[in-house]
Amino acid sequence: MLEILKRHRVSYLMLLPFFTLFFVFTILPILSSIVLSFTDFNMLQWPHWVGWANYKHLLIADDVFWIGLKNTLLFTLVTGPLGYVLSVLLAWFINELRGVLRTSLTLLIYAPSMVGGAYFVWFYLFSPDAYGYINGFLLRWSIIKQPVEWLIDPRYNIYVLMLVQLWISMGAGFLAIIAGLKSVDRTLYESASIDGIRNRFQELLKITLPAVAPQLLFAAILQIASSFAVSEISINLAGFPSTEHSATTIGTHMIDYAQVRHELGNSSAVAVILFSMMLAANLLLRKAFKNTVDY
Repeated sequence: MLEILKRHRVSYLMLLPFFTLFFVFTILPILSSIVLSFTDFNMLQWPHWVGWANYKHLLIADDVFWIGLKNTLLFTLVTGPLGYVLSVLLAWFINELRGVLRTSLTLLIYAPSMVGGAYFVWFYLFSPDAYGYINGFLLRWSIIKQPVEWLIDPRYNIYVLMLVQLWISMGAGFLAIIAGLKSVDRTLYESASIDGIRNRFQELLKITLPAVAPQLLFAAILQIASSFAVSEISINLAGFPSTEHSATTIGTHMIDYAQVRHELGNSSAVAVILFSMMLAANLLLRKAFKNTVDY
């Protein structure tokens, strides 16, 4: 072991700054959350060890946690796969274009992830009065008789948030797929045409997707992670808390415990549960891609 360290000491020294930052800002917070999840900690007094009490409280006595879990799973199962499929199809379509048109469409699709905080646009669209664009359109065509409170009414707000999340979720993953598509060796398509590939759809399934499998895995992980961690959208559009907690997610519940109630033990327990769910989804994705991606 010492011999290996001596032989590659320069490489390890080059990696030391990254590993230091990774440990301080990623590993250490995760370990701290795990430890704090077993304590009663209010940020003012020293943490008091309570064992599994925080987890028992969440699973047995916290009804809002179960609402947040249901909404988070709904976000993940709907916006995750759908956003991923849209990212792949749009990236494939745009990659077939050339010049300024391809660049413009790439920017148009990626832009929402850069300006995700511009929630005033969605407020204008889904304003609860007759001046909102959606309500105005529906009233003008007599589809509805009175304005709908899209962001307040528990019957609608979660679906509006899913639409917004779907729109802004195609960010780095979408760009990774675009980059992967541009790097595919064009000679593969020439060889495939000789072997019997006759249309673009067959090219997509037999050549393109297997060639960009690493980028597809990266995009899938980002898509699922963003779906699990959704919170900012709910807070800014549906309110904090939302009506009857209808738009509460695990992320917003964790923020509620930490920033409103100052119960860092319960907040850490929620964070650990969320992290476990994301880790499980990550492992499932890696298993699904194990035959196409070399780790």
